[in-house]
Amino acid sequence: MEATRQAAIAPGKKTAVRWKIFLTMLALVSINYVDRASLSVAMPLISREFALSPAIQGLILSSFFWTYAFMQIPGGMLADRFKPRIVIASATVIWGAFQGLAAVCTNGISLVFARLGLGASEAPIMPSGGKLNGMWMTKNERSRGATLLDGGAPLGAALGSLIIAGLITGFGSWRAAFLVAGGGTILAGIWAWYYVRNSPREHAHVNEAEANYIESANAIEYTQEPPNLSGRSLDFFKYRSVWCMCFGYMFFNTLWYGLLTWMPTYLHKVQGFDISKMGGASFIAFFCGFVGELVGGLIADKWKESGGSPNLVIRTLCGISAVIATVSIFLVAYTRNPLLVVVLLSSTLFFLRWCGLYWSIPSLLGTREKVGFLGGTMNLGGNIAGITTPIIVGMIVQYSGSYFFALMYFAAAGVALLICSTLIDYEHKLPV
Repeated sequence: MEATRQAAIAPGKKTAVRWKIFLTMLALVSINYVDRASLSVAMPLISREFALSPAIQGLILSSFFWTYAFMQIPGGMLADRFKPRIVIASATVIWGAFQGLAAVCTNGISLVFARLGLGASEAPIMPSGGKLNGMWMTKNERSRGATLLDGGAPLGAALGSLIIAGLITGFGSWRAAFLVAGGGTILAGIWAWYYVRNSPREHAHVNEAEANYIESANAIEYTQEPPNLSGRSLDFFKYRSVWCMCFGYMFFNTLWYGLLTWMPTYLHKVQGFDISKMGGASFIAFFCGFVGELVGGLIADKWKESGGSPNLVIRTLCGISAVIATVSIFLVAYTRNPLLVVVLLSSTLFFLRWCGLYWSIPSLLGTREKVGFLGGTMNLGGNIAGITTPIIVGMIVQYSGSYFFALMYFAAAGVALLICSTLIDYEHKLPV
């Protein structure tokens, strides 16, 4: 094919297309989070327009995750079967359409249905990105690949706070903001189809040096894969590491999705921020999460390159992440100064997002044919927290009249994240 011909005639210093692919994935996941976070930013306005109680708000905020969670394994299997490119591009276009559809909703029920569609269509993106990480990145680059992929979460949440708040302010309407966001997402899906490829040899801009670099590194890794036994994906659940991966990501997301869905309302209700200040404070906190994610991935890869074992590196970094995030969110509950609250929330997110390293685990534990399945399984576990956390927090706030016990709930999740991350064996691929 043409891409192969171009790769063959372009030797020399290796190109860096693999990093551009993952910058594209960073952008797509960022847009993914702009769209899902848009409801949290607009919720103070929507709740007044639709007369929604805190418990009902929590139900609506949770609805996205009902389909998002349960489409994770099918989404990962689609990536394994049809390869990531077509799955990523088509999913992006479809979720852009559902984001625009939310703009014409007239009550809470119709908004729930729009969010269900958004959740189902966004679901394949992360498992497909995990699959790309195994195809395009070498073993010592996958931590950075994972954190670039997962870094779209805090970056999108940060930009979403500014973009959606700015669009609402500029147009004077949350509906117009949702329409513009949906249209931009559809354009991003078209770009993904144009630029993303399933393997280095398929990409017209990859030269022979980069293709050989990736292929030779992965060939060595493939020779170390355990032999196939039953071939049944469900046999992965015989291993402690898989269960700890799923539960660890669930506890990580308990804290992450709790802040993503309720932090804007908390800042508005408890700290007295208006829509503009709320957007700015949320941007600062979530952008610190994005920076923290990149820092964690860089430290992990550099440490491994210098001889650190995966168990030492990832257990240490995830342990530091869990401890500092837990302490920071615990202190928020006892802090009344708005500026200090923003600092503590920023600290929580900076260190919490080091656990974006979890997106390197599917390729560490699974053989190349099963990475999509493991990524979908992990994200299913993670997004059970997406289903339950907004509802639990809404109920806590409604019946206790404060956010104190919600913050304690987040701190407990941080402790559980520490335990699960310590119990995973990151060094041995699992035979199935």
